Amino acid sequence: MADFTHIKVSLLSPHIGAEISGIDLSVPLTADVISEIRRALLTYLVIFFRDQSLQPHQLKEAATQFGHPVRYPFVDGIEGFPEIIEVLKLSGEQENFGGVWHSDTAYQLSPSMGAMLYAKEIPPTGGDTLFSNMYLAYERLSPGLKNFLSGLNAINDAGKSEISQTRANRITESATSPRLLRATHPVVRTHPETNKKLLYVNKAHTTRFESMSQAESAGLLDYLFQIQSQPEYSCRFHWHKGSLAFWDNRACQHYPLNDYHGQRRLLHRISLAGDKPC
Repeated sequence: MADFTHIKVSLLSPHIGAEISGIDLSVPLTADVISEIRRALLTYLVIFFRDQSLQPHQLKEAATQFGHPVRYPFVDGIEGFPEIIEVLKLSGEQENFGGVWHSDTAYQLSPSMGAMLYAKEIPPTGGDTLFSNMYLAYERLSPGLKNFLSGLNAINDAGKSEISQTRANRITESATSPRLLRATHPVVRTHPETNKKLLYVNKAHTTRFESMSQAESAGLLDYLFQIQSQPEYSCRFHWHKGSLAFWDNRACQHYPLNDYHGQRRLLHRISLAGDKPC
């Protein structure tokens, strides 16, 4: 476990996830605290803060200390804060927003670096989120498969059915059409800060390898999706009102469980600008 002097860190699992305690995100953080939180994010890929009380302007200010907030392409932001969207499931709805394993906005030329998700209303049971380590997903592949994948690119499409059905009732009229967003990225990505290799395909958006048809790609992609969702590579976060998750979208994937039908759940999310994968 890494050493920290300005924050307290408690691991959620051996390979991913940690809770940070003793930090109030509603006020500006010192440079030392920001530096250690950044290091914790790079080390554990997703970090969690409990018992926060954040108005929208405070959530945006907290995010700005770690990157540049950007708008989500399909959903309008809340009033006065276009970068903050509602992640909402009403009591009468069956689909939850983003309810499949995914890496955010892989269909953009420069996918988001990370995101913060803040809990406003949480059902008494259900609604946990899983996070999985993409460094491990790559490291556990055989040398032969690593070598084969290292020269491949993959097509990532915002309109892939696995994800589009989970946000169909949230897309606003002014939003970019999912059919217009598509990007090609390396299957094996090098993290721009850690310089470590990781597996960069995802079930929600990756449709095929650039040099192959969908039919030719399907078998290997399905295998890689299974590898990425292995329980041994993941952690599970149980939300409470006031909880906040901050994940490194470059190095992990997440999956919001849809096991709370008949109950309302509302979170605020803000994304941070990233760079082009290489």
